[in-house]
Amino acid sequence: MDAHMQTAEVVRQACIAAALQAYEDAGVSGLCHEGRWEYAVDAMRGLPLRPLVQALLLKAEAKEGGSLPS
Repeated sequence: MDAHMQTAEVVRQACIAAALQAYEDAGVSGLCHEGRWEYAVDAMRGLPLRPLVQALLLKAEAKEGGSLPS
């Protein structure tokens, strides 16, 4: 799997994890199915992507022993 596909997969997994956690949290709070779904979608929309991508870049840098471009 190339680097772009690995990055996309990490982002997808982060979105799924955020949505599942939000859906569960919303259910505990007593929201109905529609409310839980809206809460889950909002969690995906609000997922901070910059730290996720930066962590992936740092991991790739460490793996290659190089440096990030400025």
